[in-house]
Amino acid sequence: MPSNTESIRPQSWQGIDDIVIIGGGLAGLFCALKLAPRPVTVLAAAPIGFGASSAWAQGGIAAAMSEGDTFDKHLADTVVAGAGTVDEKMARLMISEGPDRIRDLLAYGVPFDRDLEGQLLLSREAAHSERRIVRVKGDRAGKAIMEALIATVRRTPSIRVMEGYVVEELISEGRFVSGVIARPDAGQSKTRVAFPARAVVLCSGGVGHLYQVTTNPTEARGAGVGMAARIGAVIADPEFVQFHPTAIDIGRDPAPLATEALRGDGATLVNRAGHRFMTDLHPDAELAPRDVVARGVFAEVQAGRGAFLDCTKAVGAHFPELFPTVYASCMEAGIDPATQPIPVAPAVHYHMGGVLVDADGRTSIDGLWAAGEVTSTGVHGANRLASNSLLEAVVFAARIAENIKGMMPEPRLYEWPKSAGESDDLVTLEDSPQLMKLRRLMSANAGVIRTGEGLKTLIREIVALEEERGRTRVRFANMATTAKLIATAAYLREESRGGHYRSDCPEPREDFRHRTFITLKDADRIAAELAG
Repeated sequence: MPSNTESIRPQSWQGIDDIVIIGGGLAGLFCALKLAPRPVTVLAAAPIGFGASSAWAQGGIAAAMSEGDTFDKHLADTVVAGAGTVDEKMARLMISEGPDRIRDLLAYGVPFDRDLEGQLLLSREAAHSERRIVRVKGDRAGKAIMEALIATVRRTPSIRVMEGYVVEELISEGRFVSGVIARPDAGQSKTRVAFPARAVVLCSGGVGHLYQVTTNPTEARGAGVGMAARIGAVIADPEFVQFHPTAIDIGRDPAPLATEALRGDGATLVNRAGHRFMTDLHPDAELAPRDVVARGVFAEVQAGRGAFLDCTKAVGAHFPELFPTVYASCMEAGIDPATQPIPVAPAVHYHMGGVLVDADGRTSIDGLWAAGEVTSTGVHGANRLASNSLLEAVVFAARIAENIKGMMPEPRLYEWPKSAGESDDLVTLEDSPQLMKLRRLMSANAGVIRTGEGLKTLIREIVALEEERGRTRVRFANMATTAKLIATAAYLREESRGGHYRSDCPEPREDFRHRTFITLKDADRIAAELAG
């Protein structure tokens, strides 16, 4: 995958910008646009629009914009879904700025669905008390948003996009980040390149590919959390991993997604016998919080009864035009969702944890900001409310841009990046044996249902993999670091809450009704104690 640097870099630019954004997803591109006309460089592992979970998001963006909705109602739903650990101040800030960010996206050309009167068409998803999901063609919100932003970025001369640059390390000097090291040619080059910077904005995405079954692209390997943790950043709430209840179970990696909007529109979950099992588990049935639905689906699959999303009555013949993405995925697998139930299983979908940031997206390391799924702002608590993730990405990306402009009003240019040496630790198209083993271990021991003994085993195995693979293998070390932080925090949280469920501690405990803050040093200490 060649870099297109020269094709988009204005000839007048003689150096590298003092702001480097890692990641070409929604948070990264939105931040770059909000920084314009200030020059920025975006480093993206894949062509922008590819390799980003944002482009795969189906449901849309939650924003309190209807006549009967309020910020207080949206906040209340967010707090309930978050299972007791939501930072309400941060959540209120995000929700109150949501409508303005929707208007920004409209100005960038996002074709959100409208009714016959031209008003935004809002849908409802699980655990929302109102219809407040702004979407595009039913299930194409992420794709449409990214297409509009990419087009705007391409014609914005202050934004230099360098595609095919896999960022492997953050350069730190004491408590300051002073740049990044990346590998060009989609990670196929032996040469590594150093990019100096006064400000680094980490927008590298989630952790899905650390698990065996996920709806995330392969690039979502948790590298950003690992890179930040390895230079001492505080990581928050890593144990809280959200499993989407209705990944389409057709053996694909990543698994295609059957959007939650289908259940919002009346689709039901049944087992092979046709029994609607979610009515036995929660008053809201299919519209219960995601962790509840995921465990319900998981139990049916584990018991051999299977789980299926029946859309035949709620959607039926209108499926192709209402949910074209889901329809195409099903038809490719030989399933007609208009007339047949869709086989589903839980899959890793979103990480509520990540690099700890404040209201302006600043991390605990000076010079490092972060936005999007790589972060933990506290707005999701233990269990993200549906469609709050894209909202979080745009709100905090915009706040980062304002904060950087206020702190560093005058841009500077550095020399064009120089070689940071060579390494044969190249990106491979297939997972390495060590990564395949790590993914199996994570799904088995830090998945939908966890136990203390399983998590102990997982932590020991991760340490063994680190030693086998060698800490000099930078990218695997980043991934293993993130996995270790997830496993360690899950081991320490001896209760069940939100996306974290321990069958040996099945109830929430009041003394654990708080967020987790952990560093790599903490995780290594606990791993050493378990090994001893």
